[in-house]
Parts: sequence; structure tokens; C-alpha cells
Amino acid sequence: MVITEKWDEVLSEEYKKPYFSKLMEEVEREYAHYTVYPPRECVFAALRLVDYDKVRVVILGQDPYHGAGQANGLAFAVNNGITPPPSLVNIFNELRSDLGVNVSDDTSLIGWANQGVLLLNAALTVRAGSPQSHAELGWHELTDAIITALNFRERPVAYILWGNSAKSKARLIDERNFIVMSAHPSPLGAHRGFFGSKPFSKVNAFLSQSGMPPVYWQFTGKFEPADYYNAPGSITKC
Repeated sequence: MVITEKWDEVLSEEYKKPYFSKLMEEVEREYAHYTVYPPRECVFAALRLVDYDKVRVVILGQDPYHGAGQANGLAFAVNNGITPPPSLVNIFNELRSDLGVNVSDDTSLIGWANQGVLLLNAALTVRAGSPQSHAELGWHELTDAIITALNFRERPVAYILWGNSAKSKARLIDERNFIVMSAHPSPLGAHRGFFGSKPFSKVNAFLSQSGMPPVYWQFTGKFEPADYYNAPGSITKC
């Protein structure tokens, strides 16, 4: 098994393609010779927490945090006890502004994943201190395939695309789904369209219109979801 039984079934044809074998070999080589984030066992954590049938929302970023101890396999999240990076601070600030809520200080964002929010990066690994260093390894082909696979489900998906790497995926998303796009929440982009974009309320409005419960965004962690949204795995070791 690469990810989960269901994701492996959905992506089985991708696994047979030459790029995927080359990608896995390149990633192993990088881990062998450099410091790479997230930890190897956490590379597919986002997909293991939100299985194919459970995805309601996709938040798409660029690549994992490239600082020591930050990346845990969920886009924009860090484990509790790690100082929140500026991007995550800005996300929480926009959430407060958008919904007028007090946000939990839990930075793991597992509470979002437990509600069907897939926290996915366009590339799933990065070399330490070198953003976008793994963008050309083949991850984009795999994450393209993940988005394309979600188009075949009966239930639509809401997408939040932050930054140019994420926004480039919009071409893959079927028109029956919902897209919110803005600048990246990093300090370089937050004031260029991220702040004030109100992604959380817009996504919840779409979910409600589509007959799905809204996401309880202020619970970033410590959330006890209904059985329908129970995550298939855990990233406590990440």
C-alpha cells in the first residue's frame, strides 16, 4: 500500500506510469543525501487522514514548510508546540476577520482534516531551506491526478487555491465544483489579495447550497467528528 486502500485503487494507473517510479526513486535519493521535509513517514499524511470518499474541501498550497521541525504532511499546518509560521498566522487572522470567530490555538489543523478538508500541497516534499526544490521531481503530475480523480465523484468539492502553484491547478477542476483563488498567505502575498478574500465563509456557503454541512473552521484541533467524517489514519508520530 502506498497511501490507503481507496486512494491506491483510485491512483492505481498513476502508479504504473514511468514518472511515478522515477519520482519515488528521486525522493528516496533526496532523503538519503539531504535533509528533506516532512519526515518520510509523513509524506502522504494529508491523504491518509482524508480518504478519497471523505474529501469535501481541498486547500491547496505550494510545497511543505522548509524549516526544521515545521512540515508534518498537512499543507500549512505545524505540530503543536512549534511556532506558527507567518503563513499560518495570516490564515488564522483571515479566519477571524472572515467569520468573526475565536480560533483555537491548535496549529495541527487535524480538526479540519477530520471534517473532510484535504490539506494538500502541489509538491509533497522539499529540501531543507530550499522552497520549490522538489517542484520538478514529478509531484505535480501526481497531485494533478489526485484532483482529476476527485472530478469523478458524485459529490462536488470546494477548492481553496492559495498562490500561483495552487492556482495553476484550476484548469483541472470540473466546473460543477467550487473554487476560491487568492494570493498565497505568506507575508509576500497576503496583502496582495489574500486578506479580505473570505475563503472560509465562501466555502461554507457553497457546502450549504450543495446540501453538505459547513466546516467548523474555528476547531483546528481537538474536534470529535461524526462517524461519517472519521479519519482513516493518524499523524501523531509526524
